[in-house]
Amino acid sequence: MKALVLAGGTGTRLRPLTYTIAKQLVPVANRPIINYVISDIKDAGIKDIVIIISPETGSQIKEEISKNDWGLNIEYILQDKPLGLAHTVLVARDFLMDDPFVMYLGDNLVHGGIKNIIDTFNVVNSDSVIMLKEVDNPSMFGVAEISEQGDILSLVEKPENPRSNLALVGIYVFSNAIHDAIADIKPSGRGELEITDAIQSLMKSGRNVKSVVLKHWWLDTGKKDDLLEANRVVLDELVERNIISNIEGNSEITGRVQLGENCEIKNSRIRGPVVIGQNVRINDAFIGPYTSIGDNSYINKTSVEHSVILDGVTLDNVERVEDSIIGKNAVVRKSDSNHKAYRLMISDDSEVII
Repeated sequence: MKALVLAGGTGTRLRPLTYTIAKQLVPVANRPIINYVISDIKDAGIKDIVIIISPETGSQIKEEISKNDWGLNIEYILQDKPLGLAHTVLVARDFLMDDPFVMYLGDNLVHGGIKNIIDTFNVVNSDSVIMLKEVDNPSMFGVAEISEQGDILSLVEKPENPRSNLALVGIYVFSNAIHDAIADIKPSGRGELEITDAIQSLMKSGRNVKSVVLKHWWLDTGKKDDLLEANRVVLDELVERNIISNIEGNSEITGRVQLGENCEIKNSRIRGPVVIGQNVRINDAFIGPYTSIGDNSYINKTSVEHSVILDGVTLDNVERVEDSIIGKNAVVRKSDSNHKAYRLMISDDSEVII
């Protein structure tokens, strides 16, 4: 079995962050999202991966993945325009050949990996298995209707009146029958080849399509609040205490905190779960739960909680930061003067709440 990872797209829902970083590279617990995806694939025993990249962010994706020795055969294919999930299968056909494969959207996080869906595909007589998850707001997702035996009965994209609360997670397994199904469909109203249309084509031709319902968490990291929630969940479940750097002054570290190399912690309190990268300076500050701080950042006289801070950020005398995502090399500083005006330099699609 092979793997097809989708790492294109522009990440419009995470702007302005994604003006300068691919959405699949946004860190959760200081680890790029796509690294979790590749780890899931490797843990499932798959050795051959093709990653679909876009012209805008493809070089970033390659650079990040090359930082690790995965021990896998990883290839890249450029998709010039976002023409749909089914179109990525078309452009990857020479790599996939006639082998079964898992399709994994590169900005998703799932608890427990993908072994379950692959095991299901291997033991049932099916040409596709789709991962589903019960959600509270199914009209926001592609929704599946299934039988008591787990057979897919129908798929509808963002229905006004959902027939179930089972959302498509963005992880699928296909046999080579999917190629003929894609050849039978036409672009949708938005000009894309939809994978849901291809699956419907499979079903119409008499092919059996099964489902796996995810019992644990699924995190779609496409929006700010979703990303913060992903950071919270991953920190809560995966972080273990590991203090490498020295702590100075009256500092106190409690709970599950990962502290990288060459950090300076002075007169500060850190309460986990928290992940802090390398070469971070923290002075007269409080770092509260569910916070991740990237490498080379500086936190001074500031309280930070439930936030994602990327590399090279300066937070100086800001009092309190919470529920925030701050991009690379950003500076947030409060002047010591009594002047009450705010001095801002803000890019497109930014948000400031005072």
